[in-house]
Amino acid sequence: MVKVYLPELGEGIAKATISYWYVEEGATVTEGSELVEISTDKATFNVPAPCSGSVRQIAAHEGDVVEIGSVLAVIEEDTVAEPGEEEAEGA
Repeated sequence: MVKVYLPELGEGIAKATISYWYVEEGATVTEGSELVEISTDKATFNVPAPCSGSVRQIAAHEGDVVEIGSVLAVIEEDTVAEPGEEEAEGA
C-alpha cells in the first residue's frame, strides 16, 4: 500500500483545500495520472498518483482543509510477478 501525502506547495503554505477528486475509491490509476486538485489562497495544484494501482481509500474529501504532509489517499500498487515466482508458489 502506498500513501499519497499532501506535498510541500511552497514557502509559507501550511495547508490546502481539497477542490476535486478525479478518481473514486476502487478506481484504477496509472503512475503520474491526476488524482486530486487542491487549492490554496495563492494557487491551484494537481497531485499525481505516485504509482499505478487501485485507489483503496480516499482520506480527505472535497471541501476538507488539510495540512502539508497529511494523507490524502491510499493506493494498492499493481504487482507483477517476477519470472519464476508463479512456479515457486505452485510447488
